[in-house]
Amino acid sequence: MSAAPLVGYSSSGSEDEAEAGARVRPGTRGCSRGQSPLPSQKLPVPDSVLDMFPGTEERPADDSAKHGGRVRTFPHERGNWATHVYVPYEAREEFLDLLDVLLPHAQTYVPRLVRMEAFHLSLSQSVVLRHHWILPFVQALKDRVASFQRTFVGLEVTLGHTQFLDLVSEVDRVMEEFDLTTFYQDPSFHISLAWCVGDAHLQLEGQCLRELQEIVSEFEDSETLLRAHAEQIRCKSGNKFFSMPLK
Repeated sequence: MSAAPLVGYSSSGSEDEAEAGARVRPGTRGCSRGQSPLPSQKLPVPDSVLDMFPGTEERPADDSAKHGGRVRTFPHERGNWATHVYVPYEAREEFLDLLDVLLPHAQTYVPRLVRMEAFHLSLSQSVVLRHHWILPFVQALKDRVASFQRTFVGLEVTLGHTQFLDLVSEVDRVMEEFDLTTFYQDPSFHISLAWCVGDAHLQLEGQCLRELQEIVSEFEDSETLLRAHAEQIRCKSGNKFFSMPLK
């Protein structure tokens, strides 16, 4: 396999919002036993009462500064769980060494680029599930992908593209069963290395990507380094993770 091509692209939010719908319990402010609340204090409504009247509690403030400036595509609502299906990529030391060379060079073009904390290859957009849908959704995924084999991925897939399309087709069928958004038409499969707020596609394409590609191509053992077994797919729903092995 030749060294994987570098890509610069704008995200519609599928990866930026992996935690957008994580369930957050209301605050538990109150007074200690024996004390009377101050008139200005607002006592929390018990969860048992809130569950009887969904949608009546206040929505938590969405402070983008706490998420590196990222803004959610869909608002946080109690009981909504942002869900994303992907293939994890376990970065080895050599891969991180390459990233240590690539990222500073890319930052000379786009200084606000931030290194990814974890690496994966997306098989779905980020969608919203109600809590009671999560287990049926995951079981449907397991049923669909049970017979798939391992394949190989790099920064952008150069081998195994057809197999990933087959996987996406099965994931899309589950999305349709739950009336959710399917994946992109004619997708390009890739592992994100870094991100930034805003559209920096124009700064990255052209000279920057050519220079980054040269770094990858000249990096020692890049063909072996950028090849990995895809042994499982994962589904992240809020703060819950589910794994499905690929036989």
